[in-house]
Amino acid sequence: MTEELPVKFELVDINAILQTLPHRFPMLLIDRVINIRADYSGIGIKNVTFNEPAFQGHFPERPVYPGVMMIEAMAQTAGVIGIKSVEGTEKPRAVYFLTIDKCKFRKPVLPGDTIEYHMRSLGRRKTMWWFHGDAKVNGHVVAEADVGAMLTD
Repeated sequence: MTEELPVKFELVDINAILQTLPHRFPMLLIDRVINIRADYSGIGIKNVTFNEPAFQGHFPERPVYPGVMMIEAMAQTAGVIGIKSVEGTEKPRAVYFLTIDKCKFRKPVLPGDTIEYHMRSLGRRKTMWWFHGDAKVNGHVVAEADVGAMLTD
């Protein structure tokens, strides 16, 4: 078992996320990010509620949170981790998706669930970042993917 590195940011709340990412309703898909560590890992939190726009069509009779939105939330969490962790990138920037690899959906996510996006850095080259993410509900993995993103001005 590897030793965890120190926490650099214990909590990035919604106000700080709004200052960090350009995303806004209905496409801002995380509520907070916790425990951003020196190794560029952290956990994004999403409280899934029934009144979200996605549930109007996915699916009205049996609401299931869309998997593609979980993958986008992984990228948003990775964006917050990257921007907050590295000196000189604290100002708001655009975050663009580069890649999605090894994506798997394991279990449905329902209204009332809280999703934790456990993200850890796989690598970085200049403004490009790659992360592995495990989306968990009550400690069980519901989705996973490797995502790449690019930070721009």
